[in-house]
Amino acid sequence: MIALLQRVTQASVTVEGVIVGKIDHGLLVLLCAERGDSEKEAEILLTKLLAYRVFADDAGKMNRSVVDVAGGLLLVPQFTLAADTRSGTRPSFTPAAPPAEGLRLFEYVVRQAGTKHARVETGRFGAHMQVALVNDGPVTFWLQVTPTA
Repeated sequence: MIALLQRVTQASVTVEGVIVGKIDHGLLVLLCAERGDSEKEAEILLTKLLAYRVFADDAGKMNRSVVDVAGGLLLVPQFTLAADTRSGTRPSFTPAAPPAEGLRLFEYVVRQAGTKHARVETGRFGAHMQVALVNDGPVTFWLQVTPTA
């Protein structure tokens, strides 16, 4: 699974003119399930992103997690993160999980996040979304968990 974390001062997702998810200070996380991913990879990734220290402590060092700062968590499905761009000028999405599996794993992460963090909002799987954000820093990190045998 792949997560692109962005530390934000605000972020929102709009679908057909309606805001479906919105946070202030926190993390906007674009999520992608890849072929072969399971709940195991989803759990590992969620645990890591909730604990990832990207917020400043009193000394100005990135030592606090989204949980530590009680920030918002906006989870947005984005299958294009799995694009294979190695050849040509048109990406291949073969590495992404099939839509039904991607939806199942996205919903799993959302449910699990809701049991571990108080402020969880989401985008909408399969919808054409407009994502607005103010990246704070900018601070952006790529996290990837690959299936193990």
